[in-house]
Amino acid sequence: MTAIVWFRQDLRTQDNPALAAAAKAGNVLPVFILEDQAGLPWRLGGASRWWLHHSLTALRKDLGHLLLVRGAAQDVLPSLVKQSKADAVYWNRCYEPHAIERDRQLKTTLRASGVEVESFNGNLLHEPWEVTSRRSEPIKVFTPFWRASRAKPIATPVHVPKVTLDRLAIHGERLEDWSLIPANPNWAAGWDKLWQPGETGALARFKAFTRHTLTDYGPHRDRPDRAGTSMLSPHLHWGEISPRHIWADVAPALDDARQSEGAEKFLSELGWREFAYHLLYHFPTMPEENWRPEFGAFPWQGKADELAAWQHGHTGYPMVDAGMRQLWQTGWMHNRVRMITASFLIKHLRIDWRVGEAWFWDTLVDADLANNAIGWQWVAGSGADASPYFRVFNPTLQGKKFDPDGEYIRRWCPELARLSNSDIHAPFDAAPTVLSRAGVTLGKTYPRPIVSHDQARKAALAGYQKVRSGKSA
Repeated sequence: MTAIVWFRQDLRTQDNPALAAAAKAGNVLPVFILEDQAGLPWRLGGASRWWLHHSLTALRKDLGHLLLVRGAAQDVLPSLVKQSKADAVYWNRCYEPHAIERDRQLKTTLRASGVEVESFNGNLLHEPWEVTSRRSEPIKVFTPFWRASRAKPIATPVHVPKVTLDRLAIHGERLEDWSLIPANPNWAAGWDKLWQPGETGALARFKAFTRHTLTDYGPHRDRPDRAGTSMLSPHLHWGEISPRHIWADVAPALDDARQSEGAEKFLSELGWREFAYHLLYHFPTMPEENWRPEFGAFPWQGKADELAAWQHGHTGYPMVDAGMRQLWQTGWMHNRVRMITASFLIKHLRIDWRVGEAWFWDTLVDADLANNAIGWQWVAGSGADASPYFRVFNPTLQGKKFDPDGEYIRRWCPELARLSNSDIHAPFDAAPTVLSRAGVTLGKTYPRPIVSHDQARKAALAGYQKVRSGKSA
């Protein structure tokens, strides 16, 4: 028999349940469908498109063949089944609301035509509906969710047998014609030196992390000035490595006294990813709506010039600016700094969290609907298990705490490099002579703060008081 394997966010050959099922059944026709038609919710952002181009290139090389088609899957797959005379269609599940509905419709359509259709869990440790409270309800707080998740057995990675490809004479499309790589200008120039999209790159990064970083992951993960994180997030989003693979390799370290602390913390971060998908599945409006409806009373301000300053790293707060410039230049930002920059947008500038969510969606190579939405709502205080509404990060103190020697700021804000460790986090408080010696001119070589921290904090707290009192904005 011939089985179509519809690749989506599972661009790998190892621990791929859909590919394994197809390989056992007979000949395999691997397919990737680019769905970017107008009106599609949450179409791929620019950074994601860059990553996808390179990941598909890698997958095609790993498989030996990959049929590329552009269009709506509801139209493309039935047509491919007829052309190939395929007996079965297999895929690994996606959990975005529009994807769930699309897949449901496709299963109905294909099965009605006599085709075998099966979907598998290839992207999570547990399905979102498998982890519930004692009352069989969704769990809305991370700690009990992770406790319940850990109590369930985790499946071992699936062995994928040798794949026999079905090289049917079906006209596919050229990846180069999809224009996923930016041009005029190529704002991703140099990214190929920072990232290696694809399964080989994912496995190499994971191997380096477990060998050199896992032991100190706990104390170093919050330090953007150090290489203390795995940077696996884009690989995980595109399924170039599976969470079960990661679990199988890291879990034994829980019994190693030297690595247990780092392993426990790292696996809990994998748990946060699971929690995000759990929430998105049960509360599918989270990317667009406040999870706590009372937050609709918050008085957003939303000045266009302040948004532009934030986007380009010109706020006058070095820790915020360093993060936003890292994002623009690499397509990635350290997680601690994501919280700092998000807090600044929401609570200092009082710009709606959905505006920040959209910017991250377009500029992050690891843009992920579940993680992005849940993260922004967590910072805003409008989401599940959210930070206290009254917590307003002081970007200067955050910088001093997590970048004490100013190395992160010096890397991304080189115009401040000659300032001392004590002055680099708050150049606006430095003496004129200090700034002059360091070659810094506020308002020219580096911007003055676009808002006062103290005044912004008061305004944010006043806004949150409206939320508490239920008054409309």
